[in-house]
Amino acid sequence: MADLDSLAGDLRAEGDDLDALVAELAPERWAAPTPAAGWTIAHQIAHLSWTDHVAERTTSAASGDAAAEEEFARTLKKAWENPTGFVDDAAEEEASNPELLGAWRTRRHAMTDALKQVPSGVKIQWFGPPMSAASMATARLMETWAHGQDVADALGVTRVPTDRIRGVAHIGVRTRDFAYAVNEQTPPAEPFGVELTAPSGEVWTWGPDDAEQRVTGSALDFCLLVTQRAHRDDLDVRADGADAAHWLTIAQAFAGPPGQGRDKAGREKA
Repeated sequence: MADLDSLAGDLRAEGDDLDALVAELAPERWAAPTPAAGWTIAHQIAHLSWTDHVAERTTSAASGDAAAEEEFARTLKKAWENPTGFVDDAAEEEASNPELLGAWRTRRHAMTDALKQVPSGVKIQWFGPPMSAASMATARLMETWAHGQDVADALGVTRVPTDRIRGVAHIGVRTRDFAYAVNEQTPPAEPFGVELTAPSGEVWTWGPDDAEQRVTGSALDFCLLVTQRAHRDDLDVRADGADAAHWLTIAQAFAGPPGQGRDKAGREKA
């Protein structure tokens, strides 16, 4: 993967692209429903705003900010008091903020700045296992891109993909065993081979070249698959081998319980 400065730059650029989609929206358009049940465009941006703020706080804590450490500890405690509802509750609360867009801008920029200040080798605390600053930047990129897709779908906009999605694809590959675990299944012992064609035409690969179980296809469509933003039948993602084919039915790059996925939309494959 890229170095931290590049990842932080990609994260900022991804946020800026989504910002451009919503910056000029009329007030009533913020209430438009998105493909995520019960979430409007405002909820999507509110979720990113809240999560980016929490990420900035725990990232600042990793750099020695004692006040940020205490704030994150309080947030973590509150989350475990309502583990299945705290994300929705936070989005609902933040969505009513009349200064939502400005708050999100301030928070996401503070987060990317904080990421670049984390000392080398220091892990950042999170709701799951601690992670490096590079992993946090990649995770925030994945969420920004995925929720941005929800906003784009709500607006009927087709986004121009960029090679920034490599981070999304990377998480999708790395979370293979997690997807099995949250579905209470045992992951295969052998690694899979993954070969994806980037928006630029570059070919990205993971795993052994001689793996018997393989996934190939469009990097964009793989990212839509692992973030569960489109139905597999609508996507140019192919599996060779029964285990690889099964993985594609449960793959998820995001934390939490198994996602509900999306209905088949009849999208034209690339």
